[in-house]
Amino acid sequence: METSNCQLLEIFGINVFNDALMRERLPKDVYKRFQEVRKGNAELTLVLADVIANAMKDWAMEKGATHYCHWFQPMTGLTAEKHDSFISPTPEGRTIMEFSGKELIKGEPDASSFPSGGLRATFEARGYTAWDCSSSVFIKNRTLYIPCAFCSYNGQALDKKTPLLRSMEALNRQAVRLLKALGNTAVSRVTATLGPEQEYFLIDRRFFEKRLDLVLAGRTLFGAPSPRGQEMEDHYFGTLHDRIAAFMHEVNTELWKLGVSAKTQHNEVAPAQYELAPVFATVNVATDHNQLTMETLQKVAQRHGFVCLLHEKPFVGVNGSGKHNNWSMVTDTGVNLLDPGQTPHDNMVFLVFLCAVVRAVDKYAKLLRASVANPGNEHRLGANEAPPAIVSIFLGEQLTEIFEQLAAGGAPTSRQGGELRLGTSLLPPLPKDCTDRNRTSPFAFTGNKFEFRMVGSSQSCAGPAFVLNTIVADVLGEIADVLEKSKDVKAEAQKLLQKIASEHRRIVFNGDNYSADWVKEAARRGLPNIASTVESIETILEPENVAVFERNRVLSRVELEARVEILMENYIRTIHIEAATTLHIAKRQILPACQMYAGKLAASVSSVESVGVKSSSLVKQLEKVCGLIDELNGAIGKLEEKMKEVSGVSSSHEKARRTREEILPAMGSVRKAADALEMLVDAQMWPLPTYAEMLFLR
Repeated sequence: METSNCQLLEIFGINVFNDALMRERLPKDVYKRFQEVRKGNAELTLVLADVIANAMKDWAMEKGATHYCHWFQPMTGLTAEKHDSFISPTPEGRTIMEFSGKELIKGEPDASSFPSGGLRATFEARGYTAWDCSSSVFIKNRTLYIPCAFCSYNGQALDKKTPLLRSMEALNRQAVRLLKALGNTAVSRVTATLGPEQEYFLIDRRFFEKRLDLVLAGRTLFGAPSPRGQEMEDHYFGTLHDRIAAFMHEVNTELWKLGVSAKTQHNEVAPAQYELAPVFATVNVATDHNQLTMETLQKVAQRHGFVCLLHEKPFVGVNGSGKHNNWSMVTDTGVNLLDPGQTPHDNMVFLVFLCAVVRAVDKYAKLLRASVANPGNEHRLGANEAPPAIVSIFLGEQLTEIFEQLAAGGAPTSRQGGELRLGTSLLPPLPKDCTDRNRTSPFAFTGNKFEFRMVGSSQSCAGPAFVLNTIVADVLGEIADVLEKSKDVKAEAQKLLQKIASEHRRIVFNGDNYSADWVKEAARRGLPNIASTVESIETILEPENVAVFERNRVLSRVELEARVEILMENYIRTIHIEAATTLHIAKRQILPACQMYAGKLAASVSSVESVGVKSSSLVKQLEKVCGLIDELNGAIGKLEEKMKEVSGVSSSHEKARRTREEILPAMGSVRKAADALEMLVDAQMWPLPTYAEMLFLR
């Protein structure tokens, strides 16, 4: 049924216990005290929680909910939920519907059943979920969902949200200090904001179900190139297919009900690839919303006969999918600290915060790179489609000019954008921005925010966000330490800006990040280029990286060591599942099909020769197919051998390195032979849907 515009306005946030509902349903004093809790100015007491929980329960039951659940984000990168009903038995043998403040603020999932990196032994089961009251509860599937953090019995973070919330506090603490040192005493809170652009692929479900690699690994482990890919440049922003438009409409409707402000949607560059982007929110709310977005995309796709692929590189030879994280900082007085204004060279607050971000990204480039290190992203970063593994910053012409002036001692001027006229009175003059955009940059300034483009499409936003929050907070603290002791703050700030601009100009690059020349230039500048996921993860435990997390009270060394162990194990398990799936498909589907085709060719050769005709082309075809079958058999044997060897390695770090260096190339050899055979074998006999079918048939 079609939804009218009026109905759309009415449904936004209809399943969210938002601020308006709290104001309506809570006693005034309770509402007021709870707002202070949300601002970080007071603690949530059980007495306060009891009143709020009762109001939530009444609202949820009115909407048909029978259960509640603590919804959290363990180190699997997915979400988890433990459901309990509102039913509570009475001594008389009857039941009543209850929901206490204790049940709202605390849950106890089994902590040993989630990745802990050694923080919890198998027999140590107790863990806690704690309500993140800054993120609104919502209703889904007749259940009240309570966004939560997840920690061990000893209070160590076992999830993505806890360090994110800690990093937000660190950023707020240091940003407010710095603003006060610069003379702004009106600001009492600074919050990081985020707007993640989610890319994804849609393929017809009938093809997905015939591809075990997509079912088990989320990406194609086999597949010869389609005769047509993205070279015609006709998919990006192209006309939406009716099925796709219907799917997007339902996705938007479902997200709007949950208070997710889905706004932008369009065809992406690759065939069958699309994008959805929301309006900005605080970084923890945006992270929760992005998890809901990924889940909604996948569920709604099924209802429309599609499957949504969130893997960073589901198809070789066409663009992969990222999640461009647009990040900024906003004060509680409504000021975006990364908004340059009309005269950025005169905007001291903007210049200080801009330079702080530049210093943080250069100083902790390895850490920022590690925040996006996962098995899927390894196939994407560095390809001729996405930011390379080299971290650099795009500032654009205007800010680069100011940055260079700062390095020379001051910034007296800044260029203006002007007006763009298009040569006909039928088209209006357009206000022209002061700088172009750079889609090849991994970390680009885009007007009043930075766009971190290296994040993978399947990733939680939390990891990259808490790293960025932490490193920026650390540099803001450095600057605040100096300015708080200074008698002439303006002069001291100018000195600091000059020092930062001079020391960190190497990280600024406005050119083509895809070019081979940039790789050479980056090496000359001393910028790290870490293509390997395993190598990148290992940098997390370098002394300066451990120190920045501990100094800002975001993660302890023990918690970091656990996360590195979890990331290594995830890498190993992911690749080994892919390798086992490669063997399964190659041995049980591709080899039998190729052998049958070889038999068919051999029969044709015999049939032709039986009547006295010699066909060299048939013989050559048979020889070529048989040669590739032998090559495929050999590659299968080599992969089995490598998997057996690597499985016996005890150290996770060594096992991860050997997995990347030995198993991935062995998988590549199996694929190379199989893909060559796909180009020769009768299409009716080939057992897998092809790239052309999956990418173009709707």
